[in-house]
Amino acid sequence: MSGEVGHFEIPADNPARARKFYSTTFGWKMNEVPGMDYTMVSTGPVDDQGMPKTPGFVGGGIGKRGGMLEHSVVTIMVDDITEAEKQVVKNGGKILQKKQPIGDGSMGWTAYFKDSEGNTVGLYQWPKP
Repeated sequence: MSGEVGHFEIPADNPARARKFYSTTFGWKMNEVPGMDYTMVSTGPVDDQGMPKTPGFVGGGIGKRGGMLEHSVVTIMVDDITEAEKQVVKNGGKILQKKQPIGDGSMGWTAYFKDSEGNTVGLYQWPKP
């Protein structure tokens, strides 16, 4: 597992209002994902795959509040979500949503867990080429 924080998610009751707030306030770039009621967020310069290319910037998303998105969530990048889920449980966490594909899986996989302090945290695994 790489273990770096690589993504954040901000829940919104009104995603259009949230997009406007963050783009106007901080200059973040928004990219709505068709059919997913989700917006990818770039907080700084990105490469051709939409990933931050300057240290200090982390990409994220804005989604409709509900389910796993009741509060802001940090997402940890891992090489293998299934293995990470085992480690979470072994070390006192609880799986909230097991590994599932994002869309058709071409964007990778995600999962959510509660840590030992009750915080909801995300996991993300890149698709292998």
